[in-house]
Amino acid sequence: MKFKLRLLFVSSLTLVAALPFSPRVLAQTGVVRKPLLTAHLLPEKTVTTVEIKEVTIPPNGKTMLHVHPIPVVGVIHESVIAFQVEGQPLQHLRPGNAFFEPANTRILHFDNESDTPARFSACYLLGKDEHEIIRFLKQ
Repeated sequence: MKFKLRLLFVSSLTLVAALPFSPRVLAQTGVVRKPLLTAHLLPEKTVTTVEIKEVTIPPNGKTMLHVHPIPVVGVIHESVIAFQVEGQPLQHLRPGNAFFEPANTRILHFDNESDTPARFSACYLLGKDEHEIIRFLKQ
């Protein structure tokens, strides 16, 4: 049986999967959707392209101070990441945790806290004619 799946961007970065089934039929499939993150894009942004990248940080590796000119959302797959957005408390992200890096906001820490490589997926939300995904800053 073929299914048509449409992904729709709704306000505030909500992805909605529109399937031609009732909620009861969906519940019978055994599929579970666990909420990980809701990120509000302020100011509002029209997203025309989503680039998804798998990123690996070496054991005990630290990223440089940086900003993203576009919003970034992602999820940690392996290791523990020390994550801090300027003006917010330091967090320790573990596998399965999601993160949000607002556009044009300094990321103070995105550092691997373990002796094994860290791996995560990052989704870069680009608008029309946007191509730059990261800008490194001097400490």
